[in-house]
Amino acid sequence: MNDSVLSGRLRVSDALWKIIEPLIREVKGNNNAPSKLSDRMFVEAILFQARTGNPWRDLPREFGDWNAAYYRFRRWEKSGIWKQIWKHLQSLDAKPLRYLFIDSTTVRAHQHAAAGGQQKQAMGRSCGGLTTKLHAACADERTGVSFSLSPGQSHDATAFPAVWEGVPKSRWLNAAVMDKAYDSDNIRKFLENQGIEAVIPPKSNRKMLYPYDKKKYRMRQQVERFFCRIKGFRRIATRYDKLACTFMAFIHLVAAFIAFQPSSAKT
Repeated sequence: MNDSVLSGRLRVSDALWKIIEPLIREVKGNNNAPSKLSDRMFVEAILFQARTGNPWRDLPREFGDWNAAYYRFRRWEKSGIWKQIWKHLQSLDAKPLRYLFIDSTTVRAHQHAAAGGQQKQAMGRSCGGLTTKLHAACADERTGVSFSLSPGQSHDATAFPAVWEGVPKSRWLNAAVMDKAYDSDNIRKFLENQGIEAVIPPKSNRKMLYPYDKKKYRMRQQVERFFCRIKGFRRIATRYDKLACTFMAFIHLVAAFIAFQPSSAKT
C-alpha cells in the first residue's frame, strides 16, 4: 500500500491483526464468498474512510471497487463484526473498572446524512442545526465501554439508561463520574441502589445541594479526552451516514483502534 494513501498510524499492525483475525473469521463463518480485497486490507480501508470522511465513491483505487467495499462494510455491520472487534479489544485490559466517566458530545450531521425518519436514525434539530448526540461511558481516555446515540436536542439524563445498559456488569465500580446534566434524583437513587458513589455536582437551582467528591470529579477529563481522540476521525466528528447503525459501526471500529494503541500514541 502506498504511504500517500494510508499512513503508518492507520495501518493494522501485525500485533493487532493477530488478535482480531480469529475473531473476524469466527463471526463471518463460511457463508461469505471470498473477496479480492483481503480482510486485513479491508479493515484498513474502513479506517481510511473513518479518518478522512471520504465519500465512498472517492475510495482510493488501491482498496478496490468502492461499491464492493461499501456493501461489504454493511454486511459486516449486520453480522456484528465491528461491534465484536470493539468489545474484544476494549476488554483485553483485565484491570477492575473502579471509575466510570459518562458524558455526551454533539455531532453535526452533514447534508448527505439528512433523510426521512431522522428521529428514528438518532438525528434531531437543535441550535446547531441537524445533529446527533453520542453518549459514552469510558474507563479512561482510551477505553470506551458503552455507547448510545440520540437526537441532538435530547437531554443527557434521558440517555443514561441506554448507556448504562451497555456497561459490562461483571466489572466492579466504585464511582460514576458525570457533570451536572446528570443531576437527577432517579440517577442518584439508581446508583445508590447499586452501591456506586454518584460523583455529580448538583444543579444550582436544587433545594438540597448534594455533596460530591471534587477530587474524583476532576478525573472527568478522561471522557473529554476520549471524545477528543475519537473525533480525530472525521467521519465521527461529522456524521455523514444516514443510518444510525452504520454511524455506530464506525464508532465501534475507531474505539477499538484507539483502545489498542499505546497510551503514548497520538491518534
